[in-house]
Amino acid sequence: MVIFIEKSSANASGKAAEIVINLLKSKPNAVLGLATGGTPVRLYGELIDANSRGEISFKSVETFNLDEYLGIPAADANSYRSFMDRNFFDRIDIDKSKTHILDGMASDVAAVCKSFEKSIEHAGGIDLQILGLGADGHIGFNEPGSSFTSRTHVEFLAQKTIEDNARFFGGDRSKVPERAITMGIATIMSAKKILLLAFGDKKSDAVKAMVEGEINESVPASILRNHPDATIFLDKAAASKLDRRNPNIFDCTAR
Repeated sequence: MVIFIEKSSANASGKAAEIVINLLKSKPNAVLGLATGGTPVRLYGELIDANSRGEISFKSVETFNLDEYLGIPAADANSYRSFMDRNFFDRIDIDKSKTHILDGMASDVAAVCKSFEKSIEHAGGIDLQILGLGADGHIGFNEPGSSFTSRTHVEFLAQKTIEDNARFFGGDRSKVPERAITMGIATIMSAKKILLLAFGDKKSDAVKAMVEGEINESVPASILRNHPDATIFLDKAAASKLDRRNPNIFDCTAR
């Protein structure tokens, strides 16, 4: 795990975008794992701009999203399909038939999970997985206590996650679904490269636990320390509790 501390979330997002852009230049048919939420939006904006300039194309790219709420139709404004269309897919030259998002309305969820894993395998695996970080250390919707060996599955959301996500539902936590389908931790760890972004002081405890705490299932993101190619981008606030003597930390805030 290599950690870069940037002056701002904008700087961090820009640096992360450079990695994605370089991948697409070298491998135009790359397979990307994508995340939702507020954290990756600026990164997606950088990729949209690069696509608009003709610097990169998504015509041959295939994508797999981390998760989706159970019980919300794809057309609902709060679904992750709608989020991705609104913030990314509708603004780039991607073939939407190659954008895979779990079906939150499926009658046979177990079959959907198995099919999703097979689709990733058929695509040749995920070349680069983008992640955010929950305030309790979750990745995807893999809550504290999720097995490190888990594959795509249904997860009950922790109360903290429901509270944090209420802002996307008009601040009404009662409207936030209690369950979601998510890539498992083993699925995430199978990606060839991982980029995790975390911004703001509300993420500082989770960042410290991920980087300096024990590697255990109570902090799902801690397993990323065992990944052979995981890069973490933080702003100053998210990195505020880290021990800067860690040789894997690069402080870019003075540049």
